[in-house]
Amino acid sequence: MRDAAAKREAFRALHAAGCFLLPNPWDVGTAKYLAAQGFPALATTSSGAAWSRGLADGAMDLDATVAHAAEIAAATDLPVNVDFGHGFGADAAGVEAACARCLDTGVAALSVEDATGDPARPLFPLEEAVSRIRAARRAADAAPGRALLVGRAECFLVSHPDPLADSLRRIAAYAEAGAEVLYVPGITTPDQIAAVVRAAAPKPVNLLVSRPIGLTLEQIAVLGVRRVSIGGALAGVAWGAVGRAVADLKAGRFDALGTRMPGGELDRFFGG
Repeated sequence: MRDAAAKREAFRALHAAGCFLLPNPWDVGTAKYLAAQGFPALATTSSGAAWSRGLADGAMDLDATVAHAAEIAAATDLPVNVDFGHGFGADAAGVEAACARCLDTGVAALSVEDATGDPARPLFPLEEAVSRIRAARRAADAAPGRALLVGRAECFLVSHPDPLADSLRRIAAYAEAGAEVLYVPGITTPDQIAAVVRAAAPKPVNLLVSRPIGLTLEQIAVLGVRRVSIGGALAGVAWGAVGRAVADLKAGRFDALGTRMPGGELDRFFGG
């Protein structure tokens, strides 16, 4: 197994050119399965992890999030990018300490967002959000091999009146504060994507594709995106299959069970 510094170096190199897909496992089994499919890196999903614990997205506390990050980081030899919410700190000092604790698990990168989780104040004011990114940057710089920091502008996810304009302003500030990858979840159109890529340049952009948006990975790459993640979408696909099967069972039918992956195939995979 590569050490944390080597994983961080490998992950940083992935962002130098081209476009890669960064799938999001939600437990050790899905991490191992996705790693075996040839993906170069993995990212955690706060929603998928929470659902697997019977919680809503955002309900996992710092202890649970760090424990989950450690599990996923240890599951494979791939670099792992952690969805670290707003940084789990009441202030910049708290964010720095929380990020340092998560990075001690050996993960390669952290994504820190500017959403507060408070409907009355959905986004941190820009100056405060920048301070929190700077704090995360200090923690990333102190980690062996320098961990990668992703800055997320959540404007599209909180019913902002002018989400694109404020997102562009925010990611420029986060880049200046030390975020090495910029991320605006919720953008879906070629014009929105191209605008974010221009505002982030020369730093790379992560695009969230959590549902079909009419673009292939190749077309997304042409727009200048450097990496694509899917958030909780794959976990949602699994829960969708469970929901459809349970509906069949409640109706007294068993047809949906025919779509299962055979247990012997899974045993061979995990036993090999």
